Amino acid sequence: MTSAANQRIVIVTAGGRNPQILINALESRFGSVTVLLEQPESKTVFLKRRIRKLGLMTAAGQFATMVASKFGKRFTEKRTAEILRQYDADDRDNPAIPVIAVHSINTPDAIAQIRALNPAVVFLVSCRMLSASTLAAMPCPVINFHAGINPQYRGLMGGYWARVENDEANFGATVHLVDAGVDTGDILYQSRMTPSKSDTMHTYPLLQTAASTGIAVRAVEDALSGNLKPLPSNGNSRQWYHPPVWTWLWNGFSRSIW
Repeated sequence: MTSAANQRIVIVTAGGRNPQILINALESRFGSVTVLLEQPESKTVFLKRRIRKLGLMTAAGQFATMVASKFGKRFTEKRTAEILRQYDADDRDNPAIPVIAVHSINTPDAIAQIRALNPAVVFLVSCRMLSASTLAAMPCPVINFHAGINPQYRGLMGGYWARVENDEANFGATVHLVDAGVDTGDILYQSRMTPSKSDTMHTYPLLQTAASTGIAVRAVEDALSGNLKPLPSNGNSRQWYHPPVWTWLWNGFSRSIW
């Protein structure tokens, strides 16, 4: 159990620019942040799981899109800089923030590290799903940042799919409690923003993150004060994945949604 005076925050992530924006925002507002840094999941494990779930062809098409996305990011630095300036977001590593390396959040070592830190809240961003046993072992509320509006755009590429579905009113991000499902937990806060014509699959997540530091801060404030007020995640619910490369190219060339 956490004490009323406990203000410690543990952030679990596999790292990257977008999570660093939220890490810095929470550290700037609260201090007392410790990061558990997961090793990224291997592409082999990722592909095997996708093949089992979606079939070989779809999984291969999605992997091709991921490769294209990684390659394309090098051409988005101008737009990236614009987003960071617009939202006063900081993506720089902060060596003053303690970082504990773990293989996976779903290991006895990671669970032991969290329980030893005894945080008031665990904040997830871009990390593995917690197993049922890991979630049950958490000593405090666990909340997640999701770059998409739940429950309509659970899973991956929420901003991209909102545009493809002609639903830009639901281009945004969600902070929610974590349960056993994929982005199915009760909602704490949501934010919505409008992508520019120069935004693409490569910059949507950055935009969603940089524009949403405020809801992350508010959710953590609520957790620290014992004042979380979750709302049920009602509405049409669907889990999304990366688009196969042929879908991405079709939407890009026919509709200018890249």
